Order: sequence, then C-alpha cells, then structure tokens
Amino acid sequence: MEYTIIEVPDLNDSMSRVVLNGKAYLIRFTWNDRGGFWKFGLYDTQSQPIVIGIKIVPRFPMNLFYGVTALPSGVFGVMTKLEHIGRNDFLDGKASFVFCPAEDSD
Repeated sequence: MEYTIIEVPDLNDSMSRVVLNGKAYLIRFTWNDRGGFWKFGLYDTQSQPIVIGIKIVPRFPMNLFYGVTALPSGVFGVMTKLEHIGRNDFLDGKASFVFCPAEDSD
C-alpha cells in the first residue's frame, strides 16, 4: 500500500501546502482544546474550502462518506495503535496522518 505521510505541525491551528496525486492543496489542522481532538480541512490553492472540520480519529478512512468530487482520489487516515489521538501524539511519533491514493486500475 502506497501512502503519503502529512506532517501535523506543532501548532493549535495551521495551514500547510501539500501535493496529493500531483495536485497542490492547502491542508488545515486545528486542535480543539475543549473537546480534546484534532480536525482537518482541505482547501484549493486559492484558499477555497473543499471540506472543513473533519474530526481526526484513529484507523478510519475519514473522508469515506464525503461525495465531494474536488477531493483527491484516495482516503485520509491516521496510522496509530492509540484509541484516542492527543495534542502531542503526531509530534511524538505515536500517530501519523496519511493520505492513501486510490489504486489506478489501468
């Protein structure tokens, strides 16, 4: 399985550029201190939202039920053995945010 690890910065709110399937996007990570969870959003390069506010949970394809054609072909997920992802788990290497592109059927 091919996948891209996307770094989650050590910030409570961040926007980074990422290239997925050969196309540039902006990805936003936000820590919700009150709820104790991360969420992410994906934007085009003009900062127009594609999807926003997706709660980051371990070992589940987070964009599976989004029927948005502007999303890159593939799934976002977290590789971890944890049941819950805390504020520092990406930084400490206990969790990795990944994008797995859909397999080409050529």
